[in-house]
Amino acid sequence: MTVHKALPQAQPADVGLCPERTQRLMDVLRREVASRRLPGAVAMIVRQGKIGLLESVGQQDPATGTAMKNDSIFRIYSMTKPVVSVAVMMLMERGQLLLSDPVGQHLPEFANQRVHTPQGLKAPQQAATVQDLLRHTSGLTYEFLGDSAVHRQYGEVKIASRDRTNAEYCETLAALPLQFEPGTVWEYSRATDVLGRLVEVISGQTLGQFLQQEIFGPLGMVDSGFVVPPEHHHRIAEPFAQDPDGGVLMKILDAKQAPKLESGGGGLMSTAMDYARFLQCLRNRGELDGVRLLGPHTVDFMTADHLDGRPIKGTILPAGHGFGLGFAVRTAQGVSAVPGSAGLYYWGGIAGTTFFVDPALDMYALMMIQAPNQREYYRPLFRDLVYAALL
Repeated sequence: MTVHKALPQAQPADVGLCPERTQRLMDVLRREVASRRLPGAVAMIVRQGKIGLLESVGQQDPATGTAMKNDSIFRIYSMTKPVVSVAVMMLMERGQLLLSDPVGQHLPEFANQRVHTPQGLKAPQQAATVQDLLRHTSGLTYEFLGDSAVHRQYGEVKIASRDRTNAEYCETLAALPLQFEPGTVWEYSRATDVLGRLVEVISGQTLGQFLQQEIFGPLGMVDSGFVVPPEHHHRIAEPFAQDPDGGVLMKILDAKQAPKLESGGGGLMSTAMDYARFLQCLRNRGELDGVRLLGPHTVDFMTADHLDGRPIKGTILPAGHGFGLGFAVRTAQGVSAVPGSAGLYYWGGIAGTTFFVDPALDMYALMMIQAPNQREYYRPLFRDLVYAALL
């Protein structure tokens, strides 16, 4: 059995955090809980490899009144993407794929994709590559990002269903037209689900097996996976039953039932400490406690901008940012509406979880919440408060 190793702890001031402003961050989260807009949260700041803040507030389950705990388990949705992107890069480092490989070379169902154009379906000028999948330039999309003919077709085949295996999912997705010419436009997409299947085909394991054997086990991430085992059901964090802002509540994943689809784009459950161990490995440029997942230069490569000025569709990627191989990457200290250093990389999940790593300040922070409709408020609020706490 893997033993969960905690990261070392420090007093806020010892790692360059103002104690009063660090406490203010938690006071603001307590205010949000008191206003009944946020069920609960776990907040964490790690600097110089040491935990300067790890605290929980509010309720883990508002229906039962169970208190939030530091080890509560969250649906992290798209924070799955960086984990699966690391898995793909591990296969690259082992010589089992090239990033320039056409997707169809490994997943034949993608070999005959067509691009939707006003004149009808056409063969793409160039095939999508593994790199295109990693940086969301593959021509794929998400059905909730618009109402074009392609978006509607995603909805018609119920592409969000978790009742298909990863193989069946990719057969369905590959038969749909592409929204853009591969390599030309950034649009957030279901590409990382395809990467999950790529890991399966190349490794000969299910995605869950590969992640457990190669990442979770070695890093001591004892509470991460595609389903929460029965003995830990009492630790699952839940959102409000009704949206506090009166909106339609998003239907969230059932954390207790193993899905057929092990979604590389959004299926994992995890805890603050588990995900912090993953982020510390990245912050250490691929190594943690004597376990090396990736070479240091590969991590640098992943967290560099790979868009090179390509057009960015939608509002998910903010101004002043590009995208690397699994992460948004900050390209300028200014421009964005939230603070951060150039070179910062981050992502979040649709239920509200969020993280960011700032290498220039040797710091990363994460906030675990289950408040789907409020995520666009809580993410920048958390970022502002963390940077305010830095000395």
